[in-house]
This record gives sequence, structure tokens and C-alpha cells, in this order.
Amino acid sequence: MHNIHIAGTGIWFPEQKVTNEEIVNSYNAYVENFNKINKESIDKGSVLAMEYSSAEFIEKASGIKSRYMIDKEGSLDINRMMPRVENEHPDRLSIHAKVGIEAAKKAMEQAEVSSDQIDAVIVGTSHAPRNYPAIGIEIQNELGINGYAYDILVGCSSTTFAINNAFSDIASGLADTILVINPEINTPHVNFTHRDKHFIFGDACAATVVQRDSTSKKAFKILDRKLHTQFSNNIRSNYGYLNRAAMDNKIDEELLFHQNGKGVFKDVCPLVASLISNQLKSNNIEPSDISKFWLHQANGKMIRLITSKIIGTDDFDPSITPMPISEFGNLASVGSLFAFNLNNDLSSGDKGVLCSFGAGYSICSIILEKT
Repeated sequence: MHNIHIAGTGIWFPEQKVTNEEIVNSYNAYVENFNKINKESIDKGSVLAMEYSSAEFIEKASGIKSRYMIDKEGSLDINRMMPRVENEHPDRLSIHAKVGIEAAKKAMEQAEVSSDQIDAVIVGTSHAPRNYPAIGIEIQNELGINGYAYDILVGCSSTTFAINNAFSDIASGLADTILVINPEINTPHVNFTHRDKHFIFGDACAATVVQRDSTSKKAFKILDRKLHTQFSNNIRSNYGYLNRAAMDNKIDEELLFHQNGKGVFKDVCPLVASLISNQLKSNNIEPSDISKFWLHQANGKMIRLITSKIIGTDDFDPSITPMPISEFGNLASVGSLFAFNLNNDLSSGDKGVLCSFGAGYSICSIILEKT
């Protein structure tokens, strides 16, 4: 019998940090300008006045205090309200590949592996920059990795689903060592003029080396995986190649990230808590035996509620549920891996749960044990 491990992880995030106060000042300046320009229509009732926001509202609603962005200036410019990026071009490395390679090198160093020891690359992301060629193949080429590579997209579960795929490929004999990369360049897909959305996401990337019988000092054995999907429109993006040919034209705002936050909270919290609880039970593991719950960093309230449902009380040590969301914001599919990477100093035999959940709905929960 062979064991399959997470042998090492690495993370990347931009240098530009944006606080709640900064993002609110930008948003409120935009609101003031909008209401001033549209005063006559607002007074007549044909246009709704925009509401102001506050740093306190953001932190209370989400647990977010700051986030890191690929372009702070463009995102906060009230005449632009979106980051400045370049189109994909065959003559230069894509931004997803650039940040993926940064995170990958750190994961490879931690796992103590080199490019010639890697058999495959799997890229999982919630926001694909293009249809083809695959970002995974682009990164494979840049790192000089032999074997195969491919991309998957499963919303905010893309990271854990990709790790699951790596486990399955290794278990089947296709590979011994697989590099999983999860670039999440989220801010170009955010409507920075929308009060309930502009503060949610940050940009980041994570990478994981999944390996058979790893001897890495940072290795965690994968004990079990559980996946579940259930269709819902409560989290949706309508942007794609069909837009240019569509007869029912939509404005950009209609094509970007949309979320029915209350519906997601109501549906997903009990769904995730039940899945993890049943997974632990089927593996004869008590919730009290779990040292860390590395959960998707969607919302601080969701993380606390899910954890309380699993362990049976809301009176628990908050350190068992790391929340990098406070500093980094919602990082889409890499949030749970950021929590893992920054908070995995466990002793041999200690167990943890790595779980992502998101659009679909989709959930993947992985039980890990420190070697």
C-alpha cells in the first residue's frame, strides 16, 4: 500500500494592499459623483440614488479588513473602477501562469522536489482567462516539466477538486508527483460600483505538490476525500465566448460575478457541515480529534457557523478555524489553502480538514494527517 501526501504548498499575493477605509473612500466618492450627476432623475424617481458604504459595514458583513489587488490604482479610480490588465497574447506569459509559477516554486521547495520529478500539472481556478491553450500546459512548458497538464474549473471548489484529481491520478498509477496550481485573479471580475460586491475579493495564487510516499518534512497524508455538487443559480457568472454572438445583449454588469448572499448562506452552511460531519463519522474520527478546520474563506460568519455545527457548540477555540479572510479577503478557490499554508504547524498524528465550497454548488472536503 502506498500513501499519498500533500508534500508542500506555496502561496503568492500582490504587493498592493487595500484597506476597507481605502476601498470605501473610493466607493463613496463614486456614489457622490453618481448621485450628483443624476440628481434630476433621482428627484423625479426615475433613478435610484446610490447608498454610501462604511468600513464598519464591510467588516461586520464579511469579516474582511483588507485585501491585496493586482492594480490598486485602477480599481480605486472613480472614473474607472476596475483594475488595468492586458489582454491574453501569444507573445507573453499570461498573468495566471506568472503568478502560478511564483507559487509553484515555493511549493516545490517545501516539498523538496524539482521539475524533473513532476509528472503532471493541474490548474484549477474559478476564473479562466481563456479557453485554450490550457494554463496548465503553459506552466508545464515554462517549468520544463514532462508528462501532461490540464485545467479544471469548479468555482470556489476548484483548488480542492484539483487536489482530488491529483490524488486519483496518482492512485491509478498515472503519476507519482503532481503539481496543482490555483491562480485566482478575481478583481477584474468584480463590479467595484456595487455596494454588496466591491469589497469581497482579493487576488492570489496557491500551489500544492501532491506526491506518493512523500518524505517531505511538511507532508500531510491524505486520509479521505468527499465531493458533492448540487445545482444552484445563487452564485453565477455569465461571461463567456457566446456573449459576442448573443441576440439578447447584456451590459457588462450583467455578465460579471453575481451572488445571492442570503440564499448561499442559508443553503451552503448546513450542506457543508453535514458533509464534513458524515465524512468524519464514516472514518471513525470525532470532531474533537480535528486540530484545524481549513475552510473556504467566503465569509467569517459562515466559517464560524459551519464549525459550530460540526463540533456541536459555538463555544470553541477560534484558532481551530484560521481566517486569513481578515487580511486577504475572499480568495475564491485558494482561500482554504491559504488557511492551510499559513496555519499548519501541527504535530505528527494531528488531523485537519481542508474544505472548499462554492458555485455549483460544489463541495470538496479532504481529511489530512500530519506525518
